[in-house]
Amino acid sequence: MICHPELVSESHHNDKTMNVGIIGSGTMGSGIAQVASTAGCQVKLYDTNQAALNKAKAALDKILNRLIEKGRIDADEKNRIQSNISYVDSLKDLSDSNLTIEAIIENLDVKKKVFSDLESYVADDCIIASNTSSLSVASIAASLQKPERCIGIHFFNPAPLMKLVEVIPAIQTSEYVLQKSIDTISNWKKVVAVAKDTPGFIVNRVARPFYGEALRIYEEGIADFATIDWSLKTIGGFRMGPFELMDFIGNDVNYTVTETVFTAFYFDPRYKPAFTQKRFSEAGYLGRKSGRGYYQYDENGKLVGSLDVTTSAVERSLAESIFNRVIVMLINEAADALFLNIASAEDIDNAMTKGVNYPKGLLAWADEIGINKCIIALDKLYDEYHEDRYRCSPLLRKMNKEQKTFF
Repeated sequence: MICHPELVSESHHNDKTMNVGIIGSGTMGSGIAQVASTAGCQVKLYDTNQAALNKAKAALDKILNRLIEKGRIDADEKNRIQSNISYVDSLKDLSDSNLTIEAIIENLDVKKKVFSDLESYVADDCIIASNTSSLSVASIAASLQKPERCIGIHFFNPAPLMKLVEVIPAIQTSEYVLQKSIDTISNWKKVVAVAKDTPGFIVNRVARPFYGEALRIYEEGIADFATIDWSLKTIGGFRMGPFELMDFIGNDVNYTVTETVFTAFYFDPRYKPAFTQKRFSEAGYLGRKSGRGYYQYDENGKLVGSLDVTTSAVERSLAESIFNRVIVMLINEAADALFLNIASAEDIDNAMTKGVNYPKGLLAWADEIGINKCIIALDKLYDEYHEDRYRCSPLLRKMNKEQKTFF
């Protein structure tokens, strides 16, 4: 990355009084605004739609009142956080920002138009960031006159609760902008994982087998949704099983991410979407938000019935085989991300524990299971299916040969 001297003039503001502009007042934009204002920044939340801004303001009030009820904050703290945020409906109002973060629809043309307009208002040393989860940061940066000031800053939902933020420098991003972004987000009390600008970054790429392999196991008739979920929770220690999690995220959203990653990787079969999920999505069985997904939900989004599985010895050995199959696929994906220098081993493991609440980092898990065992399991799957999706990462073989571990 090139260092651009014109962007090194240290801003007059320290992070305590940093001016932050957030574009888009949906769930993500509002959440990021809450994080920045809590950290003491002066925040302007921008949206073209006044009704959306009113909704965001009311939602924040409700969230802060709930935090008071729980004893997490007091009324003074609530007032401080709220007084740090103003709600604006003109992009020009963000002209005094030191950092802007865009959190609007995942559409490249729409983002490029906003970025290009925004650049005409802000100062030369303002960092212009995107919260994109699936688009290339380089393509967004290309819409700017000064592309070196653009970077990906990807929060997870809900932003105030999820500790992880992926920071993604584009090939145009200056070293200064990368460092400044890492420092700022760290000051906001978040865990930063720096990722290469490749499809899905770390989390949305490495997590694909959690859903994809579970769907595949279901499609082969090996087990039903509840058994697969039970296996990963009981044996793997995951907080939610894959089908519960897909219902929570929304089948439409989860399917779209899978399809985007699959297409962006030139149709690598490792990321191939499942017809089951596509059909559920087409049927409107989106999960909690629609009342029905892989499971049934009431109007409050609470599960109808229970997910308990009768556990006999047969069930137990089936559960172990399900868990083993999913975990080696996840480990393989994490190893491949390291092999291709997507991120460091620490950042990959942090991303999965802090971004999607995995019980352990996948590379540390590989060390624990034994890299040789992982290779044997992957090769067994490959021998059975002869599908490229089960190919073992060259890094696992290399480390096994050299008798190395990840940590």
